[in-house]
Amino acid sequence: MNPPANSAANRKVALFVPCFVDQVAPRAAIDAVTVLRRIGCEIVFPDDQTCCGQPGFNTGHWEVARPCAEHFVRVFSRYDAIVCPSGSCTSMVRKHYPEVLESTPLRGDAVEVGKRVFEFAEYLVRVAGVTDVGARFPHAVTYHPSCHATRELGIYDEPMQLLRAVRDIDLRPLPNEGECCGFGGMFSTKFGMISAAMGDTKAGNIEQAGAEYVTTVDPSCLMHLEGVFGATGRKLKTIYLASILANTDGGADRGVNSPRRAK
Repeated sequence: MNPPANSAANRKVALFVPCFVDQVAPRAAIDAVTVLRRIGCEIVFPDDQTCCGQPGFNTGHWEVARPCAEHFVRVFSRYDAIVCPSGSCTSMVRKHYPEVLESTPLRGDAVEVGKRVFEFAEYLVRVAGVTDVGARFPHAVTYHPSCHATRELGIYDEPMQLLRAVRDIDLRPLPNEGECCGFGGMFSTKFGMISAAMGDTKAGNIEQAGAEYVTTVDPSCLMHLEGVFGATGRKLKTIYLASILANTDGGADRGVNSPRRAK
C-alpha cells in the first residue's frame, strides 16, 4: 500500500507514549509505529518525554501537573506533528495545557504545541488522509467510542472509517455506544463500585453486539474492560485500534496486554 499522493504521510512524526501505555499496554505504541511506518512516516521518539500530568490535573493537584506540562511543551515544541496512542492524553495536552499554564510564559507555546498533537486515528484520517492501511482482521469487532476522544476531541467517524477499510472484518454496531465504560482515570479508583457497574453494563452491550473483540482509541478503556471481563468470567477480548490495523495476516495475538514484540 502506498501513501496517498500529496498527503502528510511522508513526514517526520514524534511519538508521545503515555505512562500507562509504556508500563501496561506497550503493544498499543508498537503497533501504532508499525502502521505509521507503513504509510510512509518517519518516527522519532524523544527519550526525555515523561507523564503529561493528567493524573495530577484530574485530582486537582495542578501544582503537580504544571511541571509535567512545562516539560512536555519544551520537549515536543520542535516537532511539526506529535502522535499519541491515547485520546485522553491527547486531550490533556490540546485542551487543558493552556489552562494549566495560563499564568506562565509557556502558555502561548502550549497552545501552539497542542495544535500539533494528534490522537492516532485522528492523525491517520485527518492529517495523513489515509483510511485503508492494508489491514486484514477476520474477526467480529465492535467499537467503543471513548469519552475523551468523542467529547473533547470530536473523534468518532475517523476510527470507523479505518475499521470499515479492514479486509474481512465483521464490524458489529455497539448498543448504547455513547455510554462511558466506567474507567475515567481516577474515577475508577474513587468510585470503584460505580465504575465496576458501568463496566459491567458496557460488557453486556458488547456481548449483545455479538463481538469477539472490542476496540477503541483509548487503551485505558480497554485495560478497564479487560479487568471487568476477567472479574465477570466473560470470554470477550480487547484489542487496541492500531493492533487491528497493524495486522495484515489476520492474526489475533495483539491484545492490549500482549507481549512486547513487533512484527
